This record gives sequence, structure tokens and C-alpha cells, in this order.
Amino acid sequence: MSLLEIILIALGLAMDAFAVSIILGLSVKKPGIKEFLLPGIIFGFFQALMPLIGYFAGTHLASKFQTLDHWIAFILLGIIGGKMIKDSFSKKEEKVKANPFQLTKILVLAIATSIDALAVGVTFAFLKINILKSVIIIGLITFILSIAGVKIGNLFGAKYKSKAEFIGGAILVLLGIKILVNHSFF
Repeated sequence: MSLLEIILIALGLAMDAFAVSIILGLSVKKPGIKEFLLPGIIFGFFQALMPLIGYFAGTHLASKFQTLDHWIAFILLGIIGGKMIKDSFSKKEEKVKANPFQLTKILVLAIATSIDALAVGVTFAFLKINILKSVIIIGLITFILSIAGVKIGNLFGAKYKSKAEFIGGAILVLLGIKILVNHSFF
């Protein structure tokens, strides 16, 4: 898997955290260092941790499913990306309660937004990619986009949330299709 593909996967995975960060940015009049860094650090950490966990779990399963690995990657990325695309059309607005920047609230949001990265980690195991480089890229991109999300949310409001989620989902679906095509026909 190329560096560009890993970056695209990282961007796709980070879109949930980016969307949540936009909503967090809406909740404060003037974000300070804590409001920028806390979501970035926590979201980035969990987005990097989950694929690592998925990778090691998938490594133990990879030999059993080697002939199906491209189908598993296609299905997992398709489901994750499809759900993100579906959610981008949802009219349901997430409500931010008082003080959404409490550590416990950020941790819950980080786990919720990084579950899909666990499945991507399993996919990485089947594809035998460099997991250390991948999780560093995923964590850094999520960190940067989370900080940017807080700023954008604070400046522009929630109008970008659904677009970010749609783009992230589309990237994951397209990468799943590419993996299937490459392993099936080339």
C-alpha cells in the first residue's frame, strides 16, 4: 500500500473526529489551548491505537483468511465508508451539552469515533502493511484535523459536518473497491 493510500485512509478515518471537533468548536465562544489540543491529542491517540489493536488481532487471523483478504478489506471498508456516507445525509443533529471538553466526554467521543479504525487495522494485517508508519500517519492527521475542526466549528458552524463525513466515507469506499479490483484482476 502506497503512502498516498495510507494518507487517504487516514483522512477518511479522521473525518468522524473532524466532524465531532466542528461540533465541539460550536460550543465555545473563544476556544483556548485546552479546547484545541484536548480533542486533537485524544482523538489522534485513539485513531492511532485502534488500528494497532485491529492489526494485531488481524495478524492472528490473517493466515486463516488469506484467500479472502481482499474481500474482507473491501467489505470492511465498504461498510465503514457506507455508514459514514449514510450518516452524512442524516438530519439528526448532535446536541452538545454543557462543557463538552471534560476529559471523560472527550474520551467517550474518541472511542466512538475510532471504532471504525479497529476494522481498518484488521484490514492492514491482511494487506501486510507497515503498521507503525500507518498508525503514526493516522494519529497525526487526526490530531491536525481535530484542531482544525474546533477552529472551523467555532468560525463557521455546523454546515461542514455532513460534507466532511461524506468525503471520508467516499474515500474509504473507493479504497475498498481499489483493493478488491487490484487483488481480483491484477
